[in-house]
Amino acid sequence: MLSALAIGESVIDGLLEGEDVLATAAAMRAMGAAVERGADGRWRVSGVGVGSLLQPRTALDMGNSGTSTRLLMGLVASHPITATFTGDASLSKRPMNRVIEPLGLMGADFTASPGGRLPLMLRGAAPAVPIAYRLPVASAQVKSAILLAGLNTPGITRVIEPVPTRDHSERMLAGFGAELTVDMDGDGVRHIAIRGEADLRPQQIDVPGDPSSAAFPVVAALIVPGSDVTIENVGINPTRAALFDVLRAMGGDVTLLNPRTVGGEPVADIRARHSVLTGIAVPPDVVPSMVDEFPVLFVAAAFAQGRTVTTGLEELRVKESDRIATMAEALAAIGARVEEREDGLVIDGTGGDPLPGGTTVASKLDHRIAMSLAVAGLACRAPVTLDDAAPVATSFPGFFDLIGGLQR
Repeated sequence: MLSALAIGESVIDGLLEGEDVLATAAAMRAMGAAVERGADGRWRVSGVGVGSLLQPRTALDMGNSGTSTRLLMGLVASHPITATFTGDASLSKRPMNRVIEPLGLMGADFTASPGGRLPLMLRGAAPAVPIAYRLPVASAQVKSAILLAGLNTPGITRVIEPVPTRDHSERMLAGFGAELTVDMDGDGVRHIAIRGEADLRPQQIDVPGDPSSAAFPVVAALIVPGSDVTIENVGINPTRAALFDVLRAMGGDVTLLNPRTVGGEPVADIRARHSVLTGIAVPPDVVPSMVDEFPVLFVAAAFAQGRTVTTGLEELRVKESDRIATMAEALAAIGARVEEREDGLVIDGTGGDPLPGGTTVASKLDHRIAMSLAVAGLACRAPVTLDDAAPVATSFPGFFDLIGGLQR
């Protein structure tokens, strides 16, 4: 997205070529940028400049990607164009009002399906109005949408973030040359300001491995006896890496090797070895830093000694599926002892013993559910069958080959 708003050619190495990213690339092409993958695996993006996005001729199909949708809504909101956003059945159930509200305050106009859902039409404002917006929920997507809208908004747009969330957007915006500041007040509240009508500079980007993807082989190694797995070049941004801290608190042998900085992001190799895990009460203040990793944490908890209690997870009910209910149903189906509560799960683990397995479980069109249950199946006595593995291509197209390659 940012490369498409810079003047000149950006080169991207290590891009995760999942369906979410490819849908975003297609949307940027539809709005005027040249986005191509070379034979060397590098992606090259020739941007049009801030304020110069073109009117797309057809609807922007976001597939399953809530992140792409909400961030692109932010980009379009401050450009004088109209765009229609569509998505698959799962994405079309997800609420967009949390983004529609602040972008509407900036002057964008929306015609959405009932409940603020897709498909929706967005008519951008020209010029948009800078706002100071205090996030009512901890959401990096909402924060990023507002900041991206602020790129082409005269004046200074501010986001007030009471609970810190992942900060990749702030780092990347600054790296591309946006005038952006982040200040912390005495109460620990982050105040993020971006000056509009920015001139972005093209960049050479090296993308580290996704910690959300690394979570699956890490947990697999912890619960399968005899395992010793190292995942190289993983982003360990502290606003994203809380899962690894929680697993260590449960007794997991998770070690960060060769820590370094790549493109402004902290990176390390992660070594995980089979461990006897112990159930804990997961503190709710870590939720923003591992919100997407809870399904696979539930799997780790199902094989731990004692009880794991999770709270403060209401956000999981409005992801690609209701991840609390879906994981409770699936774990119970393979023999885990699990109690569903309004804001989380309580799981009594096996103490390291295998679960029975031997059944088909529903992924509910949710890539992280499908991968989490596949990991659980590695430590079951009988195979676990997924009703639909296709959603995995959304974020981790090589998942099954990778997991299969780890097995001896």
